[in-house]
Amino acid sequence: MTELMQYLVLLLIGLVGAFFSGLLGIGGAIIHFPLLLYIPKWLGIGELTPSEVATISMFQVFFASLAGIWSFYKQGQQKQTLFHKKLIVVMGSTVLLGSFIGAWGSKFLSNQVIQLLYGILAIIALLMMLVPNRHPPKRAGEEVSFHSWLAGSVSFIVGVFSSIVGAGGSFILLPFMFSILKIPVRIAMISSLVIVLISSIGGVSGKLLVGHIPFWETCFTVLGSLLGAPLGTRISTMLHTKYLRMVFILFILIVVEQIWSRILGAFF
Repeated sequence: MTELMQYLVLLLIGLVGAFFSGLLGIGGAIIHFPLLLYIPKWLGIGELTPSEVATISMFQVFFASLAGIWSFYKQGQQKQTLFHKKLIVVMGSTVLLGSFIGAWGSKFLSNQVIQLLYGILAIIALLMMLVPNRHPPKRAGEEVSFHSWLAGSVSFIVGVFSSIVGAGGSFILLPFMFSILKIPVRIAMISSLVIVLISSIGGVSGKLLVGHIPFWETCFTVLGSLLGAPLGTRISTMLHTKYLRMVFILFILIVVEQIWSRILGAFF
């Protein structure tokens, strides 16, 4: 009975996390990591280690971003034009290499180090999201340009560290695209789904090489993701970008509080 309850909870966690994945244009690991780490333990139906959570999250990121992309393509040509091809190629190729290296190298790190890295990445994402974007919005038909070398270098580094915690890196890359590259919010969010999918390919490959994958826990979380991501992408197109940004900041703020209270609680 406890095992059945655990799988149902994991299914629900996958659905909720993937809903916000599609809504915000992220892989969803920043949401799934704390949910998978805390909820089963709070309900008394089992406990997953940070290493197991990172593995489940990486597989979830792959399938949630894939479902989100498919949903956008089904919504027609107007939404498809928001995929910025050059941005995807530059950041996708470098984040793929970085994510493979990070996922493979995670086997050498302890659970405490993985959790600490996640907390640091969450703080960086929050700080970047709080940087105001003073550049005027792009007009219709105006080309969206960006610094390719900067984008590629940062996405490689993000790929290495984010894949260690089972993330595609979008919760860092999105603030970076908004605040530093000055990519319009809607284009950044939709393009990031493709970048995260590419990143998760490297991450999943690295995790498969490492082994020790919690099979059924991963299956139920992924199943929930496939149900939640399309719903999130559909609602995303109905909301103003200002509110999407506010929701993203709120989620990162909650995650930072939860993860650092746990980290600091181990020392005091």
